[in-house]
Amino acid sequence: MLHFAQPLWLVAGTISCLAATLFILLNIVRRKKELQQFASPHLLAGLTRNVSMPRRRMKNILLVLGLVCLFVALARPQLGNRWVEVKRKGIDILIGVDVSKSMLARDINPNRLERAKLAIRDFVARLEGDRIGLLPFAGTSFLMCPLTTDYDAFNASLDALDVNTIPKGGTDIGAAIREADNILTNEANHKFFILVTDGEDLSEDGLKAAEEAKAQKMIVYTIGVGTPKGELVPQPGDASGKFIKDRDGNFITSRLDEKTLAKIAEATDGLYVPLGNMGQGFDTIYRQKLSMVPKEVHGERKRKVPIERFPWPLGAAILLLSADFLITGRKSRWALRLPFVKTAGRRQQQQSAVLTLLLLSMAWSPAGQASEGEELFNNGNYEQSIQYYLEKLKKNPDDPTLHYNLGDALYRNKKYKDAVSEFNNGLKTEDLSLQSRSYYNRGNAQFFLGAGTEKTDPEHTTKLWQQSLKSYQAALALQPEDEEAAHNRKVVEKKLEQLKKQEQKKKDKQKEQKDNKEKKENKDNKDNKGNKGNKSQQQKKGDNSKKQVEKQGDENNRKTTGSKEQKDQQQEQKQDTAGNTAGNTAGNTAGQQQSNKDKSGQQGREMSKQDMARKLEGKMTREEAKNLLESLKGEQRELNFIPQGSGTADNEGRDW
Repeated sequence: MLHFAQPLWLVAGTISCLAATLFILLNIVRRKKELQQFASPHLLAGLTRNVSMPRRRMKNILLVLGLVCLFVALARPQLGNRWVEVKRKGIDILIGVDVSKSMLARDINPNRLERAKLAIRDFVARLEGDRIGLLPFAGTSFLMCPLTTDYDAFNASLDALDVNTIPKGGTDIGAAIREADNILTNEANHKFFILVTDGEDLSEDGLKAAEEAKAQKMIVYTIGVGTPKGELVPQPGDASGKFIKDRDGNFITSRLDEKTLAKIAEATDGLYVPLGNMGQGFDTIYRQKLSMVPKEVHGERKRKVPIERFPWPLGAAILLLSADFLITGRKSRWALRLPFVKTAGRRQQQQSAVLTLLLLSMAWSPAGQASEGEELFNNGNYEQSIQYYLEKLKKNPDDPTLHYNLGDALYRNKKYKDAVSEFNNGLKTEDLSLQSRSYYNRGNAQFFLGAGTEKTDPEHTTKLWQQSLKSYQAALALQPEDEEAAHNRKVVEKKLEQLKKQEQKKKDKQKEQKDNKEKKENKDNKDNKGNKGNKSQQQKKGDNSKKQVEKQGDENNRKTTGSKEQKDQQQEQKQDTAGNTAGNTAGNTAGQQQSNKDKSGQQGREMSKQDMARKLEGKMTREEAKNLLESLKGEQRELNFIPQGSGTADNEGRDW
């Protein structure tokens, strides 16, 4: 059955054709009046002898019919149907919404839950081809809307959410994350879970569940609803003006726990943002994170598509208008305005005729249709699209458009290195628009190429991201109004700054460890040198002591080498003294000799061990010290040696 895709053009065409017909009729009447004023009636036949009125009427009819066909073509007539295979491309997004009673708090208007639902609806309105699902949770959770591209069905499920959706009260964020992981496990696409909650995790299991989700390569984005100051939780239902109390009768105040939500997002390499009064949190996550993820084919199905029939009326319109232009309104041997006929103003008419013929050829030419490579690309067959453009480049190796299309297909197939090379070849053109797109896509490819080595080779990643910044700047230099290039440039600048900070912290930590190691080694070396120094110092002190003994002995010898008379007197005094003391001490000595002998045996064994220890340390034994003291005593049997020098003897004495 014939129908029109845009029937409003039929109304506009009807009005336009009636206006054109009226204009032609009025023009005919005006011309007759002018001719009657110009000449008398009997002269008009001679003056209009070469004018063919039938041809003029035919020209007017052709003009009106041409306009009719033109507007019919604009209305896009469709007749019949054909089946086509449609592949949907996008990412999978699962949204978890907290429906516990704390979401009834009115610290944001109208309340936390209603504000979150409005923000989610606005977020879904901007999606194109992405699958989205709904997971409400409280004390437990369940999948309310599976992943789907039917956004109307999703919004219907969203509207049905309230605090009574989950019978079990409380807030178990950990259970919601684990349930989301189970839902996304069998999906081949990227796994993104957006958690919308006030962050009061009563089970305190959210962080552990997030770490488990990280192991399963699921990314959790958290959106905080509410304010840190908090608000009282009202009673649900009809109990207007009443608030929930705890077991002790105290009113419960629910507060936004931003720290917990930030830790959960950080554990999975996600992002935490507050919801905001206008739902800005969803917009931030989509622009900074989700929009950077390459879309993948997640479904295909056959769809009945009506067959467009507009080329037929369009071709008829071109033929009719061309005939109107080519047919003359004069009586002559030739009824057509041929290009080789030379008359006044014929050059302009020839140009118009050529243009008309070109339009006619374009109407029937398949050039306006998409190429095979573009169709393969749009259907998600990137490998086949790559092969197609490679074959085309063998014939036209210098075509920048083919290089750009090949780079785009390689980029979609995640072959970023080859894509960068093709985008560079796409820059070899004078088309500024193509240059700008090549710079922009090259920046995207360089960013993802660097992201692959962020953890293994940060220096290489830094280099690639700097090149990505230059590509975005070049794109903005050609098209300053390109908002996407400006946004991506800011994202890369932020990521590059974070990477530099991480590397600087890593270098500082390594330097600190190296300094601590060097300090420890220096300390050990210093202790070893100190022990060696003590031994050498003790040995040196021993040598000095020997020298002092020899010196003191020489002085004593000099003191005893007096005159002969003094020697004799001293000898006599010694003999007298010895005789007097011998009698007194003989008895005592005999009595104590035996006991001293026993004690000396035991003490001797003990002293021998001490002497051995002192020798090992480089010190004098007690016997050596005793002999030295005896040698230093003068005639009065008293120590009268005064050390000489700058004080080294005093220091050596401390080792005795």
